[in-house]
Amino acid sequence: MDSVILNRVNMGFIAALVGFTSSIALIYQAASNLGADLVMVSSWVFALGLGMGITSIGLSIYYRTPLLIAWSTPGAALLITSTQGFSINEAVAAFIFSACLITLSGVSGLFEKLMNRVPLQIASAMLAGILLSFGIEVFNVMNQSPLLVGLMFVSFLISKALAPRFAMLTILIAGIASAWLQGLFVVPELTWTLGQLVYVEPEWKITALINIGLPLFLVTMATQNMPGIAILKAHGYHAPVSKLMTVTGITNILIAPFGGFGINLAAITAAICMSEDADKDPQKRYWAAVSAGGFYLLMGLCALSLMTLFQAMPTALIMALAGIALFSTIGGSLQHAFIESPYKEAALMTFLVTASDFTLWNIGSALWGVVAGLITISVTTLITTKKGP
Repeated sequence: MDSVILNRVNMGFIAALVGFTSSIALIYQAASNLGADLVMVSSWVFALGLGMGITSIGLSIYYRTPLLIAWSTPGAALLITSTQGFSINEAVAAFIFSACLITLSGVSGLFEKLMNRVPLQIASAMLAGILLSFGIEVFNVMNQSPLLVGLMFVSFLISKALAPRFAMLTILIAGIASAWLQGLFVVPELTWTLGQLVYVEPEWKITALINIGLPLFLVTMATQNMPGIAILKAHGYHAPVSKLMTVTGITNILIAPFGGFGINLAAITAAICMSEDADKDPQKRYWAAVSAGGFYLLMGLCALSLMTLFQAMPTALIMALAGIALFSTIGGSLQHAFIESPYKEAALMTFLVTASDFTLWNIGSALWGVVAGLITISVTTLITTKKGP
C-alpha cells in the first residue's frame, strides 16, 4: 500500500479508536441507567456508528473537507444524571427533540451567523485550549507507565526525524507491542457477532423534553459543534455550517429511536484527521476522515465484540496515542493564535479560559473561552474608540 494512503488510513483509525474508547464507558453507563441491557447498549453504539460513519464519509467526500462526525461525549455525560426518573422511551423522545432543534439551527442559519463573528485568532486559541490537556496528559500517563509511554514518545521523536510519514503508525505499533510484552494488553476471547438495531417507541413527556432534550441540545451545540467549527476554521477549511447542522440533525432524528442520542461535528478526533501526519496536502486530508468513518461503521457493526477488545487496551496507551497525535496541531494552533494582531490579548484570554476547568450552567469552558475572547475584544475596542487617536 502506498505510504500516503497508509497514513490516511492510520490516522483515521487512530481518530476512531480514540473517539470510541475515550467515552464508550459513558455511553454504557447512560444506557444502563435507563435500564438497557447489553443488546440495547450495542444498539446505541450500532446506531451511533452507523450515523457517524455514513455522515463522515458522505460529507467529507462531497465537500472534500475532513468533516468527521462524532457522538456527543458531553451529551453522554449529561445523560448519566439528567435521565434519572425517566424511562428509556421518554429519553428517546427527548433525543428526537434535541435533534429537531439542531436541524432547526441549521435550516435557520442562526448558528452559522454566530460562528462567522468569531475571528480566526479566537478560534485557534480555543482549539489550543481544548487540546492542551491532551498534550500534557502524555507526560502525566508517562509518570504512571514510564516504559510504555516513554517508548512511544522516543518512537515519535525518532520517526518524526527519520520517517515523518510513518510517525503515527510507528508509535501505534510500538505502543501495542510494548503493552503486549509487558502483559498490559491481553487479547480477550472474542465471539464475532454483528450488532443489531433495537427500536424504542418514543414516549412524549414535556418534563423529559425540558430536562433531557433541551440541555442535550445546548451542550452539544456549545461544547461539540462550536469547537468543531472552530477547528475547521483554524485549519483553513470553510465548510457550509448551516448545511452540516441540517444533515447531522436529520441523521440524528433517524437514529434516535435506536439509541442515537446525539451526533455532531467532531473536535478532538477531527484535529487528528486534519494534522499534517494525515497528509502533507491539506486538500487531501479529507480521506483520513473518510477512513475514520469507515472504521466507525465497522465498530458499529461489531459493537459487542469491539467493546470487549477496546476495554482490554491499557488507558495509558490510548491517552498517549491521542496526545502525541495532536502535538503538531497544538503547536500550529498556538502559532496562529498569538501572531501579532489586534486580537492577541483576546486570544490569550480565550486560551486560558478554555484550558481551565471553568463550567457554568453545565456548559464547559470551550464556549466560555470564546465568550471571554469576544468580551475582551469588545472592551478593548470600546476603550480605544473613546480615547480616540
